[in-house]
Amino acid sequence: MSKTVISHLLERLKEIGVTDIFGVPGDYAFPVNDAICNDPDLNWIGCCSELNGAFAADGYARIKGCSALCTTYGVGELNALGGIAGAYAEHLPIFHIVGMPKHSILKGDNIMHHTLGNGEFDLFHKMVQPVVCASTILTPENTVSEVDRLINAALTQKKPVYFGIPGDFAMMELGCSDPHPLVKQKSNQETLATVVKIITDKIGKAKSPVAVVGTLIGRYDLRMETQEIIEKAGLPFTSMLMGKGTLSEFHPNFIGVYSGSLIAEDVRQIVEESDLIVSFGTIRSDINTGAFTIKFDPIGEINIHPDHVHVGHATYHNVFIKDVITALKKEIKSQNFIKNHEVKGLGQPQGSAEDKITADSLYPRIEKFFKSGDIIIAETGTSSMGLITAKLPEGALFYNQTLWGSIGWATPASFGAAVAAPDRRVVLVTGEGAHQLTVQEISQFGRLGLKPVIFCLNNDGYLIERMLGKNPYIYYNEIAQWNYSKLPEAFGMEDWFTAKVVNNQELDTALERADKADCGCYIEIVTDKMEASEMALALNRVVLKDGGWNK
Repeated sequence: MSKTVISHLLERLKEIGVTDIFGVPGDYAFPVNDAICNDPDLNWIGCCSELNGAFAADGYARIKGCSALCTTYGVGELNALGGIAGAYAEHLPIFHIVGMPKHSILKGDNIMHHTLGNGEFDLFHKMVQPVVCASTILTPENTVSEVDRLINAALTQKKPVYFGIPGDFAMMELGCSDPHPLVKQKSNQETLATVVKIITDKIGKAKSPVAVVGTLIGRYDLRMETQEIIEKAGLPFTSMLMGKGTLSEFHPNFIGVYSGSLIAEDVRQIVEESDLIVSFGTIRSDINTGAFTIKFDPIGEINIHPDHVHVGHATYHNVFIKDVITALKKEIKSQNFIKNHEVKGLGQPQGSAEDKITADSLYPRIEKFFKSGDIIIAETGTSSMGLITAKLPEGALFYNQTLWGSIGWATPASFGAAVAAPDRRVVLVTGEGAHQLTVQEISQFGRLGLKPVIFCLNNDGYLIERMLGKNPYIYYNEIAQWNYSKLPEAFGMEDWFTAKVVNNQELDTALERADKADCGCYIEIVTDKMEASEMALALNRVVLKDGGWNK
């Protein structure tokens, strides 16, 4: 059977592990939509909006390493653009497939729907350029080479790519048939050997080195190799918020999460008094660095990036993170720098049974609720900040969107994660303000028979905005109050366990029910407007002291 443009693309995506494609259908994309649904090895995962689809693909890629999204031309692809930008910022390879008008239409000047009405059909392809690492418009003649080029770019750079497919080209036979093998980028071997020797020598001479494990170690699937280096070298290790849970927080070498001077003074002292910091794939964004309160001496730091390595003030290019980590694992010498350091987590929940729910009573209870193997998705803002120093169970994964920070990301991202790992429990922790932007996506859990646990923290408005602004009670932080605990029923999940809790006793009862439930669970947790965690309060002090983010 002859291969068509779309069948070749789908075959190549299946070869790298894509089994589910998120999206919203549209008439320009019908040939692509049809091909996906008619492929017995693929699942079409319909979403409530293209933005939600992009966020769901983001969550899926965090679990499985890459994902795919399909939208229609113009209105669909632009709706998804915010989610694609987030994936670019956070190093997540998403294959964005856009169904375009027929080639004959693209070459004409007719005014078509889903356009700006000016006869220009390349505008949207131009718009996406800053947030993808490669893009193409597929034709029968270029499909074989272009598909391989974009797959290679996405998997190497861990960023989204864009496939535009004109509707008439999608079902045309290929102009050439033999696929070219993917050519992976390789490090310069001389530079690699030099870098590895410098790193091993510096670790060998250090008296109190510390490793900082960043989120890119997870993106490049280097968890096991990095852990072997840490164990062999005897390095104590930490992570920042963005890399939380990348390695086990029950590992004896783990010293806790580092967030500069904001919280965890014991961790700060260990890290900042070290004579050598070895950073594995960290991203130095504002929130991730505790509002830039981390203090690393550049002379005493080694920083391993995706395609280069900093050693002090020197930079070594053309060395890739996978090659560096693999070589280090072989060459690192056995040592032992470990000091006994107990990671306590959030401690015991505070407050009596009849008391209102506070940050000190809530987050320790959620920490105790987590189980081994859970996938925890925490919304950007105060939801994730309350859990930054929670001690995660063995095998649990923790994700939030620290850098891009798009409000509403977590709800559809948790759906994408659940599709990627239907045999694992997904726990979503979100504030009600963020939840309102993308809440309809919880209906997809029910449609696919997935059983998450959703904690919706209802503090009557945008708490993170209240914490970052000069006037926390200004009325743009007010939102409509919904009956959140009734949303699952409204969306058709009448068999879910739901509850609205306002005190510690009700919260304990709901957590016990959710822990034993064999169904989806949705718990609305009511707190006061300004009830915030230690990190949120500390961030508030730092930001307002400095005059705000916009100073």
